[in-house]
Parts: sequence; structure tokens; C-alpha cells
Amino acid sequence: MFAKKNKSMVGLDVGANSIKLVKLDRTKTGLAVGAIGIRELPPEAIVSDEVKDREAVIFNIQSLIDQIDPKIKDVNVSISGYGVITDKFMIDKKTGSEAEQAILFEAEQRSPFDVEDVTMGHHVIRIDEETKKQEILLVAARNEFLNSFVELILDTGLHPKIVDVDSIATLNAYEYNYEIDPSRTTVLVNLGYDVTNVVYLHDGHYHSTRDISSGTRDIYNAIQKEFRLNAELAGKTMKGEMKDSVDQDMLKATVVSATDELVSGLELAFSYFKSQAKVEKIDWMVLSGGGALVPYLPEFLQSKVNIPLEILNPLRNIDYDPEMFQYLELEKIAPLLSVPVGLAMRLDG
Repeated sequence: MFAKKNKSMVGLDVGANSIKLVKLDRTKTGLAVGAIGIRELPPEAIVSDEVKDREAVIFNIQSLIDQIDPKIKDVNVSISGYGVITDKFMIDKKTGSEAEQAILFEAEQRSPFDVEDVTMGHHVIRIDEETKKQEILLVAARNEFLNSFVELILDTGLHPKIVDVDSIATLNAYEYNYEIDPSRTTVLVNLGYDVTNVVYLHDGHYHSTRDISSGTRDIYNAIQKEFRLNAELAGKTMKGEMKDSVDQDMLKATVVSATDELVSGLELAFSYFKSQAKVEKIDWMVLSGGGALVPYLPEFLQSKVNIPLEILNPLRNIDYDPEMFQYLELEKIAPLLSVPVGLAMRLDG
């Protein structure tokens, strides 16, 4: 109860395309950026949440730590995709062991949960004092999936203080930096390389989350094939750094043609949410992740799903010295940092 909270914390986001690190420091006025680092991975090192080249991933994590601050040991990390299940339910307002038992009982009743095969965590979304009920978000990670990831982090010499999920980390970053409008149904879309995390906010609160097994890898492959580029140049094109070298009309056409699976996944997810939440429309979409940096992609997604869109800036209300990170162009790449920022905000880690 009386333990001091950490003065700083590091969020480490191990994505399929790159590793992102953000260190946040607690100040008298809020939070400030202490360090930021990004290191790209070989294209096939991680595919669909499966580590294919363990040595390459470990080497790149260690290299990033050495580059930023070799003294870093404790990190908050996150997982997503097929190994993570989320659910939401109401229970009577309880505390302590009574609440734990009630949550465990609910989890046991809900397929596909098998409490022997998963590690669970929960968060109280809201409490209704009139009905004496509380709404619980339950997160379960398959032990095999979770243990494999934790072992990977430990083998780099780091200690994972908290293992969160990408979607909730994105939500943390959004809630700290933006006012949630209770009259507006909002969807947060963290568009990654192989997985897209979708979080819904309804009536001013978290509603649900869903992971889509599609991302920007198809766009990367299409760009590499269409323009006959090596991995480095294809990656630069994806980030809009090849405007003078690549025909922009052809690039736009290539991006658009490679997003069929992604658009279908989003449309299906949005349709399911609307039927579950009994809402006619989603009012606002907030885009983050590497997909937010791909030329022409945000505008195309907005036109396809017909939802007003803005790009998430997870550093909007966080202090930082622009000159200190001048080489990174933070204003441009900020959407890429939503998950590590959300993780580093967990200063209770």
C-alpha cells in the first residue's frame, strides 16, 4: 500500500517489423520522454506472432538496449494475436479474494477459456454504485504462447515487469492524450505488420477489443515486387521516404490493391461490433501503428469504411525535448509508438 511508484518505466514493443522502446519519466507536471529507440527486424524474423529467427530478435533487442541505455533491465512488454483472448462480463461488486473467486468462476464458465491452459489477468472497467455491479475485462493468454515470449525477453538479459496486450496499451496511450467523448462511438485501430488491434469505446468507456490477422505485410510485399526493391528500400517506401524515387501514382495503386484482406477484416470486425453493441454507426476512427505512416493508406481506409479518421499522437500530452530526438522526426513517426508509450505509462510495473 505504501510502496513508492517507479520514477520511470520502459515500454518495449516487439513487433513483426521493428522493435520500439520508450522510456517515460514521472515529473511534477505529468510524464516526460526519457528515451526512444527503434530498430527494424529482418522481414521474416517474426511472422504472424511466431518467432522464426530467435537469434536475430534477441540480437536486435540487445543492440537497441545497448544503443539507448545498457543499464535498462526492467521493461513492460505486450502480446497480441491468436495467443490472447479477451472477454467482458458483469459481477456483483466485490473486493479482494471474493472478487478473485467470482472472476475465476466466470472465466471457467466461458468457452474457450480453460483455466489450466491460460494465465489470466483482469481490470475493473467501471462500477455501478446503484446496482452494486462491476464490469470486468478479463484477459487470458495461452501459457505456451506467453511462456515462449517471456523466455525470449529473459534471454536478452531483460526482466519483464508487466506483460500487457497491445490493444490495451494502445488504449492507455489514447486515454492519456485525448478526451473521450461519451456521445461518440470511437474505434482505435493499431495497424501493425501482421496483426491489427481494434479497440472500441462506447458511452465513454471501453467496450471490447479484437485482433485481425492482417496488416501491412501484404503492402510491403506488393511494393517490393512492383518496384523491384530490396528490403531496405521497400521499407523506406512504406514510410514515405522515397517520394522522389518512386512513381507516386503507381505507389498509390499498389497500396490500394494490396489492402483487400485488411479492409475485409476491418469491415467484418466493425459490422460485428455494431450488431453486438446495437449501434448504427461508428463515429470516429483513430489510426496508429506502422500502417498510419504508409503513404495513401489512411485516406484510402477512411474512404472504404466511411468513418472520419485521425492519426493518433501518443506523445500529445507528454513532455519531450524535440532537439533531443531530432534524428527520429517524432512528429512524423509518433503513431508508431502508441504501444510502447502505453506500456511505459504502467509506472506501477
